[in-house]
Amino acid sequence: MPNLPILMYHGVSTKASESNGLTISTKNLEAQFRYLKENGYTSLHFSDLQQLKDSADFPKKAVIITFDDVYVNQLELAYPLLQKYGLKAAFYIPFKYVNGVDEWNTNSEKLMSVAQLKSMDEATIELGLHSFAHKKYDELSEDEIDEDFEKSKAFIIDNQLNVSNVLAYPYGKFPRKNPVQNMFFNLLVKHQVAYGLRIGNRVNKFPFKDNYQVQRLDIKGEDSLKKFKFKLRHGKSFFF
Repeated sequence: MPNLPILMYHGVSTKASESNGLTISTKNLEAQFRYLKENGYTSLHFSDLQQLKDSADFPKKAVIITFDDVYVNQLELAYPLLQKYGLKAAFYIPFKYVNGVDEWNTNSEKLMSVAQLKSMDEATIELGLHSFAHKKYDELSEDEIDEDFEKSKAFIIDNQLNVSNVLAYPYGKFPRKNPVQNMFFNLLVKHQVAYGLRIGNRVNKFPFKDNYQVQRLDIKGEDSLKKFKFKLRHGKSFFF
């Protein structure tokens, strides 16, 4: 079973002084993208996995790059770097806040508009789900989660967006214990979600053991290139 690291990013800044936590500088991001390109990594969309599942053609060194929250800074700063290095990525949308700000966080960071979401080349960017209201699924009732999905679907249809059936859990949160976890996963099946993304900070094997507990690697703004390389190969490091 091949390894499949999935990288998780959020905000991007031109200022090195702001490269910390969920925000990464363009300098650090470009160094990471350059490393992937120069070291033979093939970036994939989740839609590619559905074609590769039964194939012997899985890349020897594969990676999935993901960005949560569709900040305008991702369009302005990350998207050009992805195109420069010929890399694919997935951008996950909290639909309630499109063309607004991140009310769940700083209440000031601008999110892309529908027009901006549509402006990106689909060969480079695969759009995905990040809930409607960016709330923690483990704090919502079955009816509230179901309603959140219905609102997301309505937004997608009304705005004619091409959005994949991949869901990045807000905050990486989802119910961990049964019977609530079974209820949640049954709702994902009902709404035809193919993959659910948690955090976990481990490198996946593909095919995934559980399509609704796919793990992502939390790439921090302060991570050195050495630490990035370690995470890419081994998952979260406790040695730096």
